[in-house]
Amino acid sequence: MEAKIVLSKPLAFEGQSDSDANDEGANILQRILSLFKNIRQESDLSCFKLPPAFNMPKSQLQCYAESVYCTTSNLLSRINSGKTALDRFISVVAWSISTVRPLRFGVAPYNPTLGETHHVSKGNLNVLLEQISHHPPVSALHATDDKENIEMTWCQFPVSKFYGTSIETKVHGKRQLKLHNHGETYEMNSPNLVIKILPVPGTDWAGNVSIKCLETGLLAELSYISQSFFGFRAGQRLVKGKIFDSLSMKTLYKIEGHWDSTVTVKNTTSTETRVIYDAKQVTFGLQIPIVKNPEGVWPTETALVWGELSQAIMSKDWEKAREAKKIVEERQRVLQRERESKGENWIPKHFIVSSGKEGWDCSPIQKLVPNAPIITL
Repeated sequence: MEAKIVLSKPLAFEGQSDSDANDEGANILQRILSLFKNIRQESDLSCFKLPPAFNMPKSQLQCYAESVYCTTSNLLSRINSGKTALDRFISVVAWSISTVRPLRFGVAPYNPTLGETHHVSKGNLNVLLEQISHHPPVSALHATDDKENIEMTWCQFPVSKFYGTSIETKVHGKRQLKLHNHGETYEMNSPNLVIKILPVPGTDWAGNVSIKCLETGLLAELSYISQSFFGFRAGQRLVKGKIFDSLSMKTLYKIEGHWDSTVTVKNTTSTETRVIYDAKQVTFGLQIPIVKNPEGVWPTETALVWGELSQAIMSKDWEKAREAKKIVEERQRVLQRERESKGENWIPKHFIVSSGKEGWDCSPIQKLVPNAPIITL
């Protein structure tokens, strides 16, 4: 039987009202509580296997990649065209906020298999991800735009813990964006994903994000503020912060807004306020990626590895979904036993990887990411 290449709809904001999310959450709350009833509080969930009914039809690799290539505005080009270092830095802050996407309550992406890849092109931007470790689950990303002379690398891994009434996923690792035309490198981290089970089910992003330009000394500190315990709307999806010069410690701009609507910056000198990010404008009308060249798709492509399972989930054929997931997991166990019997260590194909006390680090082997057989408009 020919393997299926299945890509699902990108995560976006349209059609996801808070009332709908709460109704949906109420419908599956009991199933989630029963799923976690035997798990101790503050337990690490990195090895916990979800039944297919709790999976969205995509891998975590695709979720990471979508936050980079699924935009209807060319934010990277806007960054590159900034006339001053400060203009470019403000655009980098807006781009960083754009990588935060909503997740539906009650479903989670697949934990990628070792060596799984995702390779997609959007215009001149070519994006490649590889799962460089399975336990712990570590993902590496490399993206290049040869026209804009822009490059980004991510190396990060999520650690999820259950706290009785909520699950928090801390996304460890570093994200780096390089503007080669300007000789500027920006480093940043990710906020944490919070899944609240009680009293009001829902998902949110929370925690502190630091964005810094190594060459100019500009620094932004953002706080993603989770909604209140009882889920009052006024406290949902807030982001606040400031941009300042790390050398003089002078605050240049204040940042405030909601990452699912608009975010503004206010000049501390002139009090001028302007919108730097509009979520609806950036993510409205996103299209599912297209397989332009099926013969060029690698066997490790996430859309192929999980194709049967994703198709079954979208069709709500849960018996077929359970069987498809079992096949993928058993294939991985067989490959692991074969490596162990030969005394072989798995080596990533697209990244040079190291790990130590300061975490994981990965460097892309190729200078430029090649054009992909999967494209998005």
